[in-house]
Amino acid sequence: MKNLATCKPSEFIAQTAKIKGALASWIKAIDLMNIRATQPKYEAFPLDSTPEQRAEIIKKNAELQKQQTMENLSKILDNMLVEHPQETLNVLALCCFVEPEHVDDYPISDYMSCVMEMMQNKSVMDFFSLLAQMQTVAKSI
Repeated sequence: MKNLATCKPSEFIAQTAKIKGALASWIKAIDLMNIRATQPKYEAFPLDSTPEQRAEIIKKNAELQKQQTMENLSKILDNMLVEHPQETLNVLALCCFVEPEHVDDYPISDYMSCVMEMMQNKSVMDFFSLLAQMQTVAKSI
């Protein structure tokens, strides 16, 4: 199955133009940017803290960040798979050069193989990162 990691450059450009709107809607629907922006309340260093106390606070803050990351990931997955499965499937289908109305014409194993190929492709991941960054910039304008 063709996907963004295995297509020709001309196909990549044409397909990403098709994906752009669906991806922007999907990012908004699953609340990706707001969830990713959620940070824990870190413990501050007291002015008179010792190096040992600072090391302990750094360790606690790292654990808080790890917990928050897992909570954020869980929320994103819930939104993708439970709250907005059709939007998720639409983006997945388009990334694999399948029209969304034909998403069920292929086995999930084909899509999962394509997802792994795309995630391991630096150019594809850079493209999606750029789109996410552009979404953030657009919000601030």
